[in-house]
Amino acid sequence: MRAPFGHLRSKREAVRTLNTRPTTLRELRAGGHVHRPVKDEIRHNLLTRLRSGEPRFPGIVGFDETVLPHLERALLAGHDLVLLGERGQGKSRLIRTLGGLLDEWTPVVEGCEINDHPYQPVCVRCRRLLAEQGDDLPIAWKHRDDRYGEKLATPDTSVGDLIGDIDPIKVAEGRTLGDPETVHYGLVPRTNRGIFCVNELPDLAERIQVSLLNVLEERDVQIRGYALRLPLDVLLVASANPEDYTNRGRIITPLKDRFGAEIRTHYPLELDDELVLIGQEAQVSAAVPIHLMEVIARFTRLVRESPAVDARSGVSARFAIAGTETVAASATRRAAIVGEDQPVARVCDLPAVVPTLLGKVEFEVSEEGREEEVLAHLLRRATSETWRRTLGAADLNGLLDRFDRGATVDAGELVPAAELLHRIGPVPGLAKILGSLGMEGESPGHAAAALEFALEGLYLMRRLSKDIADGTSTYRT
Repeated sequence: MRAPFGHLRSKREAVRTLNTRPTTLRELRAGGHVHRPVKDEIRHNLLTRLRSGEPRFPGIVGFDETVLPHLERALLAGHDLVLLGERGQGKSRLIRTLGGLLDEWTPVVEGCEINDHPYQPVCVRCRRLLAEQGDDLPIAWKHRDDRYGEKLATPDTSVGDLIGDIDPIKVAEGRTLGDPETVHYGLVPRTNRGIFCVNELPDLAERIQVSLLNVLEERDVQIRGYALRLPLDVLLVASANPEDYTNRGRIITPLKDRFGAEIRTHYPLELDDELVLIGQEAQVSAAVPIHLMEVIARFTRLVRESPAVDARSGVSARFAIAGTETVAASATRRAAIVGEDQPVARVCDLPAVVPTLLGKVEFEVSEEGREEEVLAHLLRRATSETWRRTLGAADLNGLLDRFDRGATVDAGELVPAAELLHRIGPVPGLAKILGSLGMEGESPGHAAAALEFALEGLYLMRRLSKDIADGTSTYRT
């Protein structure tokens, strides 16, 4: 499993750095360390990045002029916040980047369950240790990756999961129920001096939401009938679907009021942002030419805008990512079957995305039974729009001349690139076609992908006809 935030140093370098840091409270004071609350820490590091022009939220695409300014204002104001948006808009991804605004390393009392700072311990155990050991209090160092906590809100989430509960083993050892050291801390206290995220907050039962009220306002917790004064230092962030948040009323009003900022996310507004997102996130096993990625990006946007699709559900960015990965997998499968060394995706691989992505879309009730037909139609539209943009003004007379002389071309997902090129024959201006599609070089796979795309566009523009049988497409005049 990948860590929430990318490590900038190797493990060995991190250990070497850690070994040179203070190990006692005395050494920490002598080194001039300054303690800052977590929100001040985030504010300071965010301002530093703003002034230097460094990326503040790496990997986030399409939010620069819309979402990020609001998020930056909320963080600078020291607000706990809620991100509202449909599924697949990058809410969780954005929240996880916040950890990059924490200091890389921070001191904690060694062995503390809630990451107490050595200067200001808050739990009973650490206060007792400080009184007993004074400046010899041992300290450890915690990396910012370990100061981020996250919980997916589910109906079975309990107060004990989030806040804590009485540990029966500690009670059995002889401690009284009123002893704060009998508490087994939950996820929120264990993320003290860090960032805690509740994903899909509306799915949290209302009685459980109540347990977060004190955390957000008074910054203390209450467990099993007695108040445990535990001034938590935490940035609390939540995500929610606007449908749940605004219409169903499943977030209790006092909890809504305690969040300082509400920030709306959105799907990529520009086609270029969609393409960047696909290129960044898709894990492909074959070359996917940029014109096919554009087809999938346009397809995704058309599905989002279609009246046949439930707009309240949304169409996730994962739709386009999974589509690109499926097209690449189709090309890889062809290469394995027919013996190609370098698989390159072609137009014939696009239809595979329709059944694969069907489960990612919620359709209107009136479209029941027509789901695949709707997606296939939108995929053809995306293909034709991409063809018009890339090859609409290209000179394809050299290709059309072959069909005017009665030629036919059989293509399909199991036709090797070399065989397809042989069937088409020499095409004057092939280099210009490749250039129009943003391809460099003329490898057989890329040349076949370009020519098959040109044929498919001519068919969609009704300048050629196409017969489909047993997975083979036959192009003719």
